[in-house]
Amino acid sequence: MNIEERNNLAKVRYERAEELLKTARILIKEKDYKSANNRAFYSAEQAIKAVLSTIEKNSETHNGVLSVFNMEFIHKPSNYFTKNDMKMFRGMGRIREASDYDDFYIADKAECEKQVENAEHILKTVYKYLKDKGIYE
Repeated sequence: MNIEERNNLAKVRYERAEELLKTARILIKEKDYKSANNRAFYSAEQAIKAVLSTIEKNSETHNGVLSVFNMEFIHKPSNYFTKNDMKMFRGMGRIREASDYDDFYIADKAECEKQVENAEHILKTVYKYLKDKGIYE
């Protein structure tokens, strides 16, 4: 994959992340908190996959994305991502999983708003990374 293809893939993934975040916000207004939790998580995951595409890395599983991101951007020196970002993303995954699979899980508005806030933080950090890499002007 050449640099133009990598940059285009990063843009497509980042733009999808923005769409998913927008959907999460709409779902909160509709009081569909479990679905909003899901969309917020996937928004953050797509943003992270945008970052991974810049180094030609990918994974088709949630744990794989988490693992590759952790190895490439958390354990190596980074001016963008921190261990707290990793912890935040893991927490988002747990909430998404409970929202999707736990029949008795009760998602509340405050938790859901935090999930969206965390996704916003990740997208903002990813955008800065992509901009500094010359993908966005």
